[in-house]
Amino acid sequence: MSFIKLMKHLKTITHHRNLVMIHCFKCGLYKQGLLHDLSKYSITELRTGAKYYQGDRSPNTAEREDLGYSRAWLHHKGRNLHHLEYWIDYSSDLSKGFTGMKMPVKYVVEMFCDRMAACKTYQKDKYKDSSPLEYYNKGKHKYQDLFNNKSQELLEYLLNYLANEGEEKTFKYIREEIMTGKADIIKNY
Repeated sequence: MSFIKLMKHLKTITHHRNLVMIHCFKCGLYKQGLLHDLSKYSITELRTGAKYYQGDRSPNTAEREDLGYSRAWLHHKGRNLHHLEYWIDYSSDLSKGFTGMKMPVKYVVEMFCDRMAACKTYQKDKYKDSSPLEYYNKGKHKYQDLFNNKSQELLEYLLNYLANEGEEKTFKYIREEIMTGKADIIKNY
C-alpha cells in the first residue's frame, strides 16, 4: 500500500464527503450529511483506495477490473442506505427472485447529492449542472432491472430538475417541496 496513494485517496474521499455534506445540509438532511460514507474510512475500503487510487475514477472500478469483483464496494453498499444496491432483496412474489425495494425519499435525495458530489469531485472544472444526469444516463442500463421504479423515477426527476433549473433552485425545491411531501411526485411515491 503506497502512502502517497493513501493520502491522495483520503484527500479525494474527504473532499467528496464534504461536498455531499454541504448538499445534504442544503436539502435539510443534516444527520445524513454528517454520516455520509463513513465506511470509506474503514480498513476494508481504505486498502482498496490506497492500492487502486487513480484520481479520476473510483478505485472500486479498478479493483473490480483486477479481481473480477470489488471487496470495497461489497463492504460499502451494504452499509450505506443511499445506494440502490442496499435495497435489493427477494421479491415477495417468489417467482421473481431479486428486486429493488422502494427507497425512503431521504435516501434517494442523499443519492442525488452523492451523484452531484461525485461528478464535481472527478470532473472538477468541467462540471456543469447537467453532468450528474449525463453520467447517470450513461450507466443506468447496468442496474435498471434492479432499481425500484418509483425510486428510479424520483432520482431521474431530481437529476433532470438540476440540469434544467440549476443547483440553487433544485436544493430549494428539494427542501421545500420534496422533503415536506408537497411535490406531486412525492404524493404518488
